[in-house]
Amino acid sequence: MSSHSGHDDGEFAHPMPIWMLLAVFFALTALTFITVFQASLHLGNWEIWIAMTIASVKATLVMAFFMHMLWDKPFNILMFLSSFLFVTLFVSFLLMDTHAYNHNVIVKPVGEVVQ
Repeated sequence: MSSHSGHDDGEFAHPMPIWMLLAVFFALTALTFITVFQASLHLGNWEIWIAMTIASVKATLVMAFFMHMLWDKPFNILMFLSSFLFVTLFVSFLLMDTHAYNHNVIVKPVGEVVQ
């Protein structure tokens, strides 16, 4: 008695053309370069929002194409995106006020001994 899982051995559920995989790869690479460039800019409070937006776009590309969520059931996509959105918002709000605590941080010059 054999159980049928819906896929034959060796068969892939959602084959994607090479050009699509390469397009996603180059988009992720470009967004990584944009992230590195953005890190050198001093944008104040906008810095975290821009970084989180870039990271969200990258994660969405990975989710949609490499995790095959484009071809999944709409309910699964809704659950995944809503949890992803809430994690992004929680982390963004958590990091948004870190500049308020900078005056509490005491930075000693290198080599100075703190007694």
